[in-house]
Amino acid sequence: MVKAYRARILSFDAQAEPSRSARLDEDGLLVVGANAQGRQVVQMVGDYNLLADEFKARHPDVTVQHLPDRIIAPGFVDTHVHYPQTDVIGSPAEGLLPWLDSYTFPEEKRFVAGDYAAQAAAFFIAELLRNGVTTALTFATSHVASVDALFTEAQKNNLRLITGKCLQDRNCPDGVRDETEQSLIDTELLMHKWHDVDRLGYAFTPRFAPSCSDAQLRGLGDLAAKYPDVWIQSHVAENVEEITWALSLFPQARSYLQVYDDFGLMRKRSVYAHCIHLDAVDRALMKARGAAAAVCPTSNLFLGSGYFDYRASDEAGMQYALASDVGGGTSFSPFHTMLAAYYVGRATVKTALFQGGQPKLGMSLSPQNLWWQHTAGAAKALGLEGVVGNLSVGCEADFLILNPAATPLLARRTARAESLDELLFAMIVLGDDRLIEKTVISQAD
Repeated sequence: MVKAYRARILSFDAQAEPSRSARLDEDGLLVVGANAQGRQVVQMVGDYNLLADEFKARHPDVTVQHLPDRIIAPGFVDTHVHYPQTDVIGSPAEGLLPWLDSYTFPEEKRFVAGDYAAQAAAFFIAELLRNGVTTALTFATSHVASVDALFTEAQKNNLRLITGKCLQDRNCPDGVRDETEQSLIDTELLMHKWHDVDRLGYAFTPRFAPSCSDAQLRGLGDLAAKYPDVWIQSHVAENVEEITWALSLFPQARSYLQVYDDFGLMRKRSVYAHCIHLDAVDRALMKARGAAAAVCPTSNLFLGSGYFDYRASDEAGMQYALASDVGGGTSFSPFHTMLAAYYVGRATVKTALFQGGQPKLGMSLSPQNLWWQHTAGAAKALGLEGVVGNLSVGCEADFLILNPAATPLLARRTARAESLDELLFAMIVLGDDRLIEKTVISQAD
């Protein structure tokens, strides 16, 4: 079925520099319809007056839904989020490792029960959609039931979602610790069951290097080589104490990041959360392997882990994109995440761990760049450029209908915006789930 919308339409130029990549058609036309595989995709997009005659000739019987006071934008892409941590969001702790011990591991033990995992998955998926997230790379727990529950719920809602069984065979409590050989067997079985089914993708998921034995990481590396189209996700260089611990467990490695490379876990479609305390060699390795960083500003600020160095990452040419990191992250809202990223970019970055504590000036991230990091740029980091995260012809029809007058203050500020950057930034600073009037997910005809 073909559907057409007339509104202000936000999209991104894939060839442009991120800070100048956004395009807003003030009177735009968006036409979606089925592709050869029966999936709803963007068929036409652009200025209404330029496309109207062609549209009417191709679809004379289709009525255009006119939304003159709304903005249609690409659905957001979250590159790192933990569905089992939904109920520990906002839990106080001194830092990352105490937070894991006090809140995360006790909660994740409950996901051995399929019914508990299913109700958590239903709430989690609903919360993503309510906040405009239409694609997510997410952690499950070490329990098979948690993976099945999340994939089942995502499939029911037609969400593009990537997840996998969390592997951790040491340095974690009973109830979440798995057995090395069985964990690898379960991982491969789950991958065959769910990968490339509808809009689902599988991710090989070592929790982080300190929680995995050499044998487990080696086995995952073998699977990664065997199945190159499967994603890899983990954590790295989030916290200074964590880095010290990782290097004590892997003394042969040059750096924490190097551990993953030594086991064959860095390649395209590998996404590493945080990447705060990297040095120049690490960033060069990220670029060389085609890996991407999931930048998690709200959790990094909340747990006091540090600041992601945007300037050094840009200089190295490494890929990165934004992520909520719920429940260490403090909100499902991409607007809150983008605003936190702006704060981080502006901050003075102290690179004490690897660069002698010399302060380095931050950078002011443009509104277009911030929005790109959570849409088209995030899709690119996941290897899904041209598939999701944008409203270009051929992209899956995941989009948001935004009401820029959703609250009195937002209405007052957006009405005075004199440029695209001002409009986008007003929504970043003042927006939340109320700004999202409707989330539309690409359906199968």
